[in-house]
Amino acid sequence: MQTNRKLRMQLRLQGGIFIALLLLVVGLLAWLSTRYVVEADWTAAGRHTLSEASSQVLDELQGPLRITSFSRAELSPELRQRSRELVARYQRHRGDIELIFVDPDQRPQQVREWGVQAEGELVLEYMGQRENLRTLGEQALTNAIMRLLRDDERKVYFITGHGERRFDRQANHDLSQWAEQLQQRGFDFQQLNLSSTPEIPADASALVLASPQLPLHPGEVALLVDYLEGGGNLLWLSEPERPEGLAPLKEALDLHFVPGTLIDPTGQRLGIDNPAIVLVPEYPAHPVSQGLEALTLFPIAHAIQQYSDSAWQSFPLLNTLPNSWAETGPLDGEVRFDDTEDTPGPLTIGLLLERSIEGTDGIQAQQRVAVLGDGDFLSNSFLGNGANQELGDRLLNWLSHDDRFIAIAPRTAPDTRLDLERNHIMLIGFGFLVALPLLLLASGLTIWWRRRRR
Repeated sequence: MQTNRKLRMQLRLQGGIFIALLLLVVGLLAWLSTRYVVEADWTAAGRHTLSEASSQVLDELQGPLRITSFSRAELSPELRQRSRELVARYQRHRGDIELIFVDPDQRPQQVREWGVQAEGELVLEYMGQRENLRTLGEQALTNAIMRLLRDDERKVYFITGHGERRFDRQANHDLSQWAEQLQQRGFDFQQLNLSSTPEIPADASALVLASPQLPLHPGEVALLVDYLEGGGNLLWLSEPERPEGLAPLKEALDLHFVPGTLIDPTGQRLGIDNPAIVLVPEYPAHPVSQGLEALTLFPIAHAIQQYSDSAWQSFPLLNTLPNSWAETGPLDGEVRFDDTEDTPGPLTIGLLLERSIEGTDGIQAQQRVAVLGDGDFLSNSFLGNGANQELGDRLLNWLSHDDRFIAIAPRTAPDTRLDLERNHIMLIGFGFLVALPLLLLASGLTIWWRRRRR
């Protein structure tokens, strides 16, 4: 086809119009991408898509959710990225979820007020309530949102009048720091002196007997036994040097305490001088311990055992290591195991009890009791060690029948690893490094030779 000047001008004009329209389309697409987001999860198991259970929880939110990540931009960029990717799944489902990052070094007062204890910890705010989250994951975050959705307060009564640990005092042995965190999550703590108020309120979600230093009166112990027989839930924090008078309570629970103070030499390898500080690094599978990974520390504790013919269904939640034992002698100087007087480990330091009862309306319900051989682990002095606070929170949630927590199974790709034999690896390497370059070279030479012969 012969071309003239006019045809060349038309072709140039068409080319210019095409380029202009192409740039216009690209510009429009770029502008639309800033206003609208379209994402697709093409992974084999949908690993980057929010589960149906989490989506249903988000649908219950009645207002905006604000998530604050306390992490340093310079020291924890990967941690910030993990938080951003996790929250992004929730933001794709709801547009009123906000994620902000705070450097804890720049806001130490906020860190103290909000009880932040770990790098990368998330604090969720929803309708005046706050929830701290130290574990990054869909299951942990969804359960934290569910706790924020709890619309009723759980009333928990602390027995007082016998030197117990208090939730409203700042002494080292008291439980005020633990209680302050739980009060922000819907718990209402009240004092209960059974001498002046000889009855346990019917609205009690749980009762706490926190390390009494003086003996309880027989009438008070009888009220506690009646409370248990009526289906009440109890958290009992006991101590090795416990006062007398609680035998009826132990009989009602079909348990007894092992004589002596627990000794754990494992702590000395970690720099803990006091052998009476017990470490619990692992936990058996139970809703209370699900997802709990950090170790817990128990200073000056004793072991618990239950009779085999008990009507209670027991679960040993906290167990000492095999090299521990219950020391019946003095703790002064060098402490050694005596196989004639001491009880060897592993021993149970935390026991969960549960049984089915029939309520006044004839409906079957589950009664729950948690007995721990130490109360110091929740005190203001030791609350920040390991997962002590998280364990205490989980125990009280469990006692209050807050069982809406969900278990989201991790979704993994069916084939994420390719295992090859050595011969196969050598064959692939030879093919890509030698055979393929030679083939391309030969093709190029062939094409060059043919063109030259024309």
